Order: sequence, then structure tokens, then C-alpha cells
Amino acid sequence: MWITPEEVLLANALWVSERANPYFILQRRKGHGRGGGITGLLVGTLDVVLDSSARVAPYRILHQTGESQIFWNIACGSSRKEITEHWEWLETNLLQTLSIFDNDDDITTFVKGKIQGIIAEENKSGKPQEDEDPGKFREAELKMRKLFGMPEEEKLVNYYPCSYWKGRVPRQGWIYLSVNHLCFYSFLLGKEVSLVVQWTDVTQLDKNATLVFPESIRVSTRGTEHFFSMFLNINETFKLMEQLANIAMRQLLDNESFSADRSLPKPCKTLKNVSALKRDLDARAKNERYRALFRLTQDERLDGHTDCTLWTPFAKMHVVGQMFVSNNYICFASREEDLCQLIIPLREVTIVEKADSSSVLPSPLSISTKNKMTFLFANLKDRDFLVQRISDFLQRTPDRPCGLNTQSENPSPSTPPSLPPSPPVLGLGEMPQNQHYSPSLPTAKKGLLQIYQQDVPEELGPKVTREKMKEESWNIHFFEFGRGVCMYRTSKTRELVLNGIPESLRGELWLLFSGAQNEMATHTGYYASLVEQAMGKCTLATEEIERDLHRSMPEHHAFQNEMGIAALRRVLTAYAYRNPTIGYCQAMNIVTSVLLLYCTEEEAFWLLVALCERMLPDYYNTRVVGALVDQGVFEELTRECLPLLYEHMQDLGVISTISLSWFLTLFLSVMPFDSAVLLVDCFFYEGIKVIFQVALAVLHANMDQLLSCSDEGEAMTILGRYLDNVVNKQTVSSPIPHLHALLTSGNNPPPEIDVFELIKASYEKFGSLRADVIEQMRFKQRLKVIQSLEDTAKRSVVRAIMTESAFSIEELEELYVLFKAKHIMSCYWGASSTAAERHDPSLPYLEQYRIDSGQFTQLFSALAPWSCGLHTNTLSSRLFRLLDQNKDSLINFKEFVTGLKEKPKDYKYYLRMWAKEKEPKKESIKDLPRMNQEQFIEMCKTLYNMFSEDPMEQELYHGIATVASLLLRIGEVGKKFTNNGSKKTEVQLPPAVDALQPEREDSSGEGGSGQSLVSKALAEAQLETPPATAAGSDEEAKDDTSVSSYSVVSAGSLQCEDIADDTVLIGCASGDAVDRRRGSVPDADWSITFEQVLASFLTETSLVDYFEKKHDIQSKITACKSLRAVERQISTSSDLDFSLNTH
Repeated sequence: MWITPEEVLLANALWVSERANPYFILQRRKGHGRGGGITGLLVGTLDVVLDSSARVAPYRILHQTGESQIFWNIACGSSRKEITEHWEWLETNLLQTLSIFDNDDDITTFVKGKIQGIIAEENKSGKPQEDEDPGKFREAELKMRKLFGMPEEEKLVNYYPCSYWKGRVPRQGWIYLSVNHLCFYSFLLGKEVSLVVQWTDVTQLDKNATLVFPESIRVSTRGTEHFFSMFLNINETFKLMEQLANIAMRQLLDNESFSADRSLPKPCKTLKNVSALKRDLDARAKNERYRALFRLTQDERLDGHTDCTLWTPFAKMHVVGQMFVSNNYICFASREEDLCQLIIPLREVTIVEKADSSSVLPSPLSISTKNKMTFLFANLKDRDFLVQRISDFLQRTPDRPCGLNTQSENPSPSTPPSLPPSPPVLGLGEMPQNQHYSPSLPTAKKGLLQIYQQDVPEELGPKVTREKMKEESWNIHFFEFGRGVCMYRTSKTRELVLNGIPESLRGELWLLFSGAQNEMATHTGYYASLVEQAMGKCTLATEEIERDLHRSMPEHHAFQNEMGIAALRRVLTAYAYRNPTIGYCQAMNIVTSVLLLYCTEEEAFWLLVALCERMLPDYYNTRVVGALVDQGVFEELTRECLPLLYEHMQDLGVISTISLSWFLTLFLSVMPFDSAVLLVDCFFYEGIKVIFQVALAVLHANMDQLLSCSDEGEAMTILGRYLDNVVNKQTVSSPIPHLHALLTSGNNPPPEIDVFELIKASYEKFGSLRADVIEQMRFKQRLKVIQSLEDTAKRSVVRAIMTESAFSIEELEELYVLFKAKHIMSCYWGASSTAAERHDPSLPYLEQYRIDSGQFTQLFSALAPWSCGLHTNTLSSRLFRLLDQNKDSLINFKEFVTGLKEKPKDYKYYLRMWAKEKEPKKESIKDLPRMNQEQFIEMCKTLYNMFSEDPMEQELYHGIATVASLLLRIGEVGKKFTNNGSKKTEVQLPPAVDALQPEREDSSGEGGSGQSLVSKALAEAQLETPPATAAGSDEEAKDDTSVSSYSVVSAGSLQCEDIADDTVLIGCASGDAVDRRRGSVPDADWSITFEQVLASFLTETSLVDYFEKKHDIQSKITACKSLRAVERQISTSSDLDFSLNTH
């Protein structure tokens, strides 16, 4: 490619000149191409270690004038062909022009200007996104594709120098981190090391330091471990690896490919060797941390953050922290944890103004809101720019909350990225005819607890007083710290939450702390519209919802009547319609019923959205991945905090059994309601860490008893009884019987445990847990869980089809891995259909992943028991059409295995394949269409290709000759029994009469003999042949007949290399042969049945043995796995030498 002219002082150092003229020199890098010796090895090693551009572009063209000692590099190339094209262009277009100039400086100026003009023209027509990446990085991306045989769709994110430990020897080289692969390459003194690992194959990724591997990164797959060390910045590299592995796990989970964010702002200055993808991933990581910290929606994007101070009127002091600005919010977090946190929605902002600076208050900024609160920030760097950005966002913020606009190109802010656009919202004046939800419903105005509130018994008087004191404490807090979304959140807020939220404020504060209030405020009417569209539709989710409605807190009087049940049905159905990826999962009914007790329907819906999509990610999908991940985190925390108990519990296998229900229902299903709801209070404020803390506290409180347990059942009984007796002695609600407690109480129930004491103990003993540490642990467990689920799915698939297949379990597992790899590859390297069309999580594992015709052809060519040369694609296309029973142009794994091989007794499946190629209707074995003459010839062609190069080739040719002869005679005889056969037989020309000579004809040898046998058989089978019109001997007539018949199935007509796919009987279109063949059309009356074909084949032992022979699929699977490595080697060496004879 042409490059911006660069000055070169030493033109011949490490380069060899191959062509030259008075103005230009074409050079090749030493050690590249043929020969090179020790010098070439050293140069190659230096290029790898120093990341020289010569590794990817070993050819270059220099410009030099006669008197000057300075050279200019104007072009480089990865192959001799590419650089030769540039050289010829220079000689053709510039040499004559340059000879006119008298001054060398003018020549150099003209050449540099010309080259820069060419580059400018190329950039105009080039892809704009490529220009975002610096030249050095694009060079590295080209190098990666060349070294590892990657297509252009594979995007490099970043690359780093490091050492790869092969045994005990470190190999210095470069690690390339692309979106879908981890690659490593090293070339030291002639020894080459190349490694490619798919991120979807990674099972563990950790950073450690040992005596053997000092500060290294370990990448584990199912079969191997790879160690990398000696990084310049190991933390940055490891963080990027984590992100890419996480994206791959998300791909396995949701079956969605990675899509780059095209709306990222361009950097103010060009960042050296940093790609747009790397900036994208860095921005995603910052956005995720920002959203998690302030509980914001998935579409919220951080625009920037800056250090500042915030004046806190309640403490009369300036708090040091950071201000964060995004498209809809201004947030603040103190440097000291829990000292102060603030969220200001831009929809609430009325005034943003710069106050006067002073030595006490430098660069202040005042922000006022609709509820008459004013926030004073100071010590802001670049305050003017910050105000301008806030002003820009304010201009895009609507003055009032508006409904969801489906005409917008962007998805709903609250809709997960993987979901289809949200349904439209009805206008304020529109009401549907059959209304399922109305603002006048009791559950639309207040929570079920208020509706069914009973009179408080007199004995609960002291508890009522305490409840009123709690309400008063919160009112005082609201007065000092503000109320609503703009409230200052401090350690005082946490203290009040831990003491229990009063029932009258519970719904309001749950909405506030979870972030659901913001979504509800910006999506007015969304829930009502969703209910109207979702209700009345029958889906798998609605069936499951109906089944579980009466199991949701049946002991609570609010759900013992139709009002509570109907509200629960509407909320669950609306959410299932909003998010079909999740739909409905067991445990959602329990959590939602609790939300409805304290909130209106719409509030409960948005709380459910916050839970499922942000606070408990992936908990409620079809495989409860999130809960399994947190279960693994809990086991790891138990090992760290309670090591002695962990070892004993692992032996019993208890932790994984007990903890799943704890996390899925937030203890609501295992603890009395009045106690569990206090944990929900803490959860909405603190997040998942409080659930881990309480779970650890429960184990710690029962440690002595658990250590003395001898089996799993005893341990579960101890923990069950303990949780049943966790009571809330301050509740003012009527006691709700806990069914599980009634069943397990026994004669001597254990002592009651105060839930406030349990929460206090969890903070005292395990309060040091940090949210970022939990997220790190979640990442490690997510790799294990998802890969474990993939292994489980593989075993389920194999078990489901092992009885229907002749393959062994090991072979089926290997085939499944190859099949799924093709499916996944289609997700990120493009295909004729989207990933969503190929993957349906609601289907059984057996049918979830599907491939198209092109991918099937690739696998069929590599794994099929029969090789048909160039005819393989035709055969695979026919087979694919037969396997694709629902005609959606995709087949699942079961169909794929069926196409490869069935049990020996079902080998007739292949014979049936050819007979029904052009028959669209579905058929049974007993009712197959008759095979016409055209299809019979096609079958002969296919068999000919299949038998070539087989060790039993001669026997097979003899067999097919006999069978073909027999079938042709059977067909001719059959004509006489048809209605019109006797009339047409007298005038029917032979099916093929020509004098075509095959392009590939072996006059001697086994191949030629076999072909002649087939031809002879077909020739002899012609029952009626017109007499020869020309005079000649009997021998000549015999030769003419032989040649004419030979052309039917000879190399000229059978070999797919020599004829078109749609040619049946005519193999040549020149000369007199065409005239002789104009009447040669397929005999419409000639036909044979499947039974006749099968019976004829069964008479030949060689054919029966061929089709019943067990093929070694394992060797083909191994070869298919290594195909990637072979492709890399070919791609690496194919362009090394174009031809030394070009000059």
C-alpha cells in the first residue's frame, strides 16, 4: 500500500535491493522468502521481538535522487505481487515525467506530493471507521490476520509484548487480543510458536504469581492451560482479557454477537496504538461501573467525570468527591465511602449557574431543582466546559415526562439491548375497548397491604408506637437531607434502613433506592399499554404464570381473593411480554407478590424490571445463570471466611443445595415474611452484598451443629429450622403463618432469633465485603457456570440421540463441539441469517443451535464418509434439502447427525435421497416416488464419483455396472406394462446417442477399466437401438454403439468436473454431435421403484459392504479440528514468494 513518505537514512541495513532505476528502489527484507541463512533468522527474530512493520510488510519501495544521501519510503507490501503492482505503476506513470525536472529537490517534492495525493484519494473511498485507528495499529491488525488466517470481520482490540511459557521455557513474542480470539505468535531463531484460543472456550482466567511463573496470567480451557508473563502492564492486559471473556460468555448465554459502539465521541488527540474497539470497551467498563454505583438504566452513558467538592448543608462542610455527568443525570459520590451520594435527574433541574469564585470557594457551580433544593459544587476543573456539556444535555431533556416513542430509532432506555423495541404507548385520551388495566383499579392506587389492612390488635400497641417513631425519624431525615430522587444519601440513611423501613414508606423508598422511580417517571403510560397488549395472549410464559398464581404467598389474605391474584397476573404477564428473553421464571411470582403488598401495580412492575435487569442480572432466565453464579461466589466466600465449615459442607454437598432458593427469592421463601421483608429493605439499598452477608451469618450461627452433621439431610434440617424461627418482634402486621415452619417445627422448636440481631451480626462479622470484589468473583464464577451449563447441554443432547445413532458417545460429543463452533462462528463472522433466527432458548438443547447450507457443506466435506470430489457440494446440497424438514434453510444437530450417519440398517436413507431430489412432497419408505431416467443418470454420476479412489474401486465398478444394467432392463420392461409404453417404444430414440469423447479418459489402468464396465453395462441395457444408417462393418457399428452408450455415464457425462450440474445427457455442444442428439431427451415412460433399486443393490456384495462399512469418524473429526491450524500455515506461507521470475 502507498504510505506517507518517511525519511530513511540507512537504506541497505537489513534489506536487499531487487530492482532499481534512477529514481526508485524495490527492496525485500532479509530473511523473508527463499534462503536467508543465519542473517535471515536473526532479522526475523528482531522483527518479532521489536514488532517491526517489516514482519507484516516485508517489501518496500524507496525514492532517491542521484546526488542525495536521503531515501524516502513511499510504499510497502505484504507480498511480491502487491509491491510489483506499485512498482509497475511508478515506471508507467512517473519515470518519463521525472526525467523532465532539472532539480533533484523538485523531483523529491513532486514524488512526495503525488504519493500523498494518491493516499488522499484512497482515503476518500475507504471505510471511515478504519481511519479511527492509528497506522501502527492497523499494521498490527493486518499482521494478526496474516499470521492466524483470520477474516476481515475479526477485529483486533489490542496487542502486547509478553512471554508464553511452553513447558519451562518462555517464548518472547506478541499476544493479540481480538473480539473472539486470543492469539500468540513468536519467532526466535527459526523456531515458530503460534497459538489461537477462542474466548468461548475459556473456562478460567486468573492472574497469579508463583516461583515458576512470576506475575503471570493463566488462561485455562477444557483441556489445557496457557501461561503468559513479562507484561509491561499486566493489570491493563488482564482487565481487557476479562472484558473479552465476559463478552464471549454473554454470547454463549444470549447468542448475540459483539457490536461496536459507533456513537463514541472521537478522542481529542490521537492515542498511540489504541484502537476504536479498545476505547469502546474502556467506555463500556466505565459505564457499567457508573450505572451500578447509582442504579441507573442500561442506556445511561457516562459523558465524563471530574474531581470536585459538594457543600452538605446537613453537615455544614464541603465533601471531597467526584461529579459524574451523563445524558440524563448529574451524580456525585464522595471519596470516602458512604459519606455522601447524590443523584440529580436532569428532568428535575431548573437552573444551572456559575457562582462567583473566591479563595474559600473556587470555581463554584450551583444547580437548582424543581423541589426547591440547591446543590453547590466547587473546585471544578474546566468549569466552563462542564457547564456547556450540562447545558447541551438539558436542551435534549424533555420539559415533562413523556410516553414511549416507538418512532425513535433508539430502543427504550429501560429495554435491555438484546430485546426488540418496546410496544407503543397509548395516548392520554385513548382507551382500549376491552380494558384489562385502569387507573381506577384499587391496586393502581395503593398496595395490597393498605387495601386489606386490618385493625391492629390492642396488644400490638407498643409496636405501633415504635412504628410511628420510625416514621418520624424518616420525616426528620427527609427534612434534613431532602426527599425524593435528589435526596442526600449518607451513612445516616443506611442506619435508618438497617433499623427497618416503616410499612407506610416501604414502597416509596424501594422505588427510590432501586432506581425504579426514575424509569417510571420517564415512561408514563408504558405499563398500562403493555398490559393491554399482553393480556389475552397465550404463550408458554402465561401458562406457567397461571400455574403459579395460587402458589404465591397463599397464606397471606391479600392473595386469597381475585383482586390480588389479578394484579399479580397483570404484572407478571406484562413483564413476560416486555422481556421475552426472560419471560417468566419460578420465584418471580414470590418476589412480585411481596412487591405488590407495598406498591401499586405500576410501581411493582418497575421494581421487577430493576430486579431482573439490573440488581439480579441473569437470575430469572431459563437457566437461572445469575443465581448459579452467586451460588458459586457464596461457596468461595464461605471458603475464605469459614474455611473449616466449608470443607465439611463440601463433603456433605450442602452449600449448593441450600443457597439457590436463598438467592432466587431473597430469603422470602425460607424465612417468615415479616423478617424476610427487612432483608429486602437492606437489599434495595445495599445490593446483593447484604444477601451474601446474611447467608454467611446464618452459617456462622449454626457452625457447631453443622460441623457435627453426618449427612446432607441433617444439615438442611438444622438450617431450615433456624431460618423458620427468625422473627421480627417489631412488626405491626398481623402474624402470617409460615407454612414451612409449621411443618418442621417438631415438638421442641428452637429458640427464636431476632432478625435485627441477625442483620447486625452480618454487618459486624462480614460487613467488609465490597461490591467490586463481589463483581470480580462473579466474573470468575460466570466462566465456570456457563461452561458447565454448556457441558451439561452437550451431555443432554448426546443422551437424547445416542440410541438413534451409530456414533459412540465420544464421537457425538466431538461432533456437537464442531457443530456448535460453526454456529457460534456464524454469529460473529456473518451469515445468511441472524443469530436470533438460529438460536431459540425455549427449544430443547437438541434443537437450539442450527447451521445453514454453507456451513453444513463445510462440515459435510470434512466429515462425510464418502468423498465425491467436486461433486461433494452437490451431494451435500441435496442432503441438506432432505434434512431441512421445516424448510427454514437451517438444520439442528439431530438432523446434522442423521445426515452424517445412521444405524447400518438405515443406509437406504442415502438411496432415498437421490430418488426424491426433485420431489417436494413428503414421503414414507413404503410410498416413495418412482425414479425417472434423469434421476437414474444423476444417481449413476454420484455413485461414480463416490467410488473413485476407493481401495475396492474395481469391485465397486463391477457391482454398479451389473446393477445399472439390471435396472435399465427393469425400466425398459416396465414401460411395456404402462398405458402408453407400447406405442412409444417403437419410435423412442436411445436416451443418449452421441460421439462425445471424455475429457479425462484412461485408456489403460484400473480407472479406465472400471469406467468401461459401467459404460458397457448401460450400452448393453438398451433394448431398442436404431440401425446404423452409414455403411460399415459390424465391428464399426459395435464401436459406434459402444462409444455412444459410453457417453451416458463415462467421464464425459458422469464426472462433475466436466459437465454442468443441470446437464443430464448432453455432454458437448459442438459439431455434428449436436445434430445427432437433438432427439435425445429423457424417456418420460421409463421409471423404476425404490424397491427395485434396493433389491438390485442388495444383489452385489461389494455395494452392500461399501454402504454398511463403518468409517473412522474420529480421524475425520481430528482432521477437522486441525483444519484451522493448516489454514493458518497456508495463509502464512502463500504470499511469501509471488514468483522470482517476474523480473
